[in-house]
Amino acid sequence: MTKAVINLSAVRHNLLVAKQAASESKCIAIIKADAYGHGMLQIAQALTLADAFGVARIDEAIALRDAGITLPILLLEGFSTAEELELVSQYHLDSVVHHENQLYLLEQSKVDAISIVLKIDSGMHRLGFNPDSVKEVIQRLQQCDRIKAGFNVMTHLANADDKQDDKTLKQLDVFYHSVEDYLKNKDVEISIANSAGILGWPQSHAGWNRPGIMLYGVSPFLHSRATEHDLQPVMTLSSNLIAVKKLKRGDAIGYGGSYVCDEDKTVGIVAIGYGDGYPRHAKTGTPVLINGQRCALLGRVSMDMICVDLSEADKHATTKVNDAVILWGQGLPVEEVAQSAGTIAYELLCGVTRRVKFVYND
Repeated sequence: MTKAVINLSAVRHNLLVAKQAASESKCIAIIKADAYGHGMLQIAQALTLADAFGVARIDEAIALRDAGITLPILLLEGFSTAEELELVSQYHLDSVVHHENQLYLLEQSKVDAISIVLKIDSGMHRLGFNPDSVKEVIQRLQQCDRIKAGFNVMTHLANADDKQDDKTLKQLDVFYHSVEDYLKNKDVEISIANSAGILGWPQSHAGWNRPGIMLYGVSPFLHSRATEHDLQPVMTLSSNLIAVKKLKRGDAIGYGGSYVCDEDKTVGIVAIGYGDGYPRHAKTGTPVLINGQRCALLGRVSMDMICVDLSEADKHATTKVNDAVILWGQGLPVEEVAQSAGTIAYELLCGVTRRVKFVYND
């Protein structure tokens, strides 16, 4: 059976790592995109020590409220229509305000006052107000009676995953300069640090941090592994051998015959493929774990199956049909698999499909 085992104790541990790295800050646990593919409701219910939750879209927030989640929920993309603004008020959500259209909707609305977080574009150049316009935007927000007093401010770090890149420090300078007058109000709280900021840039720590990928046991840094930061993998994706074949030197494997055996080989067929979310572009040599031993992917990934070289595993114990195969997780970093597939761990975790059985362990 192909399954994703989600270790809830590990996600709680990773939240504590985030809290310990910035002990004076509160944490907005980021659980958007179905908690990076791990199951949003289950992760939210496990993270009882989170101070708030962050999601991208309003349907995610409503699902949390309908499931009984009462902690503050921040909409990272905010609202785009009058109807969405009404839902923000109805469900008692906090919203990022990052665009002129949102200011207009607030000024025209009759909804009960909501809590907002003003987003500044300090250099990401995605969402957020230009620093030169911040004073004017703040004046408009302060005059708008649809907004609760003392709104908070935030920005997002673009290059914090590279600890050698000084753009993070430049972004901090831009951000603080743009809001220095508003920060004289002691009720204002700041949110800057994402996972990389929490672990690598103490200058970015503020009233509220936003741990995301680190909660799921993945390093937020380039060329780094989770274990270097005391993070534990949360998802272990596994399947089983459904066939073992003896192939001869010169035999081609899989679609297109992209791999040709350079010697006689014992090859295992594993019941997982891109239909389950295993990366289509994983290269020959990508590791899997069988009976605790690393074995190499051979040839192209199919929709439902992959082929692996059993030579290394057979040195320790004879492999057989139904043996378990770990694709990533406990014992095999998802970052390593992602690198071999030319992508990032975020995409692999988010891409596990609905036909995979999810099992939650505590």
